[in-house]
Amino acid sequence: MSQEIAVIGSPAFTTGFQLAGVRKVENVADDEKDDDLDAAVEAVFADEDVGIAVMHDDDLAHLSRGVRQSVEASVEPTFVTIGGGASGASGLRDQIKRAIGIDLMDDDDDASAADTEAGD
Repeated sequence: MSQEIAVIGSPAFTTGFQLAGVRKVENVADDEKDDDLDAAVEAVFADEDVGIAVMHDDDLAHLSRGVRQSVEASVEPTFVTIGGGASGASGLRDQIKRAIGIDLMDDDDDASAADTEAGD
């Protein structure tokens, strides 16, 4: 069974994903995020068809502590946050590592591969 991508956020954020073919969308207006974002995230957690959920990094601040902790620890669905400035690359790296259990961008692996190629 293939899993789907869901996107959670303001209509301005989710529209591009919808145009790209994402069908599972939880729209929460900017002025309602403090009240309604937790429920939108919980709806995605309850949907067994969702494997990846995408949110804007700034929206994490609108979540209650418990829901935010669930998002940060979740493996299935895996929550990917985008936007929010310079910490994005390292944050995405951590999310990938948490989701699959290994660090694909580990510098030690690159050095070992280079040493192996040099020895050939």
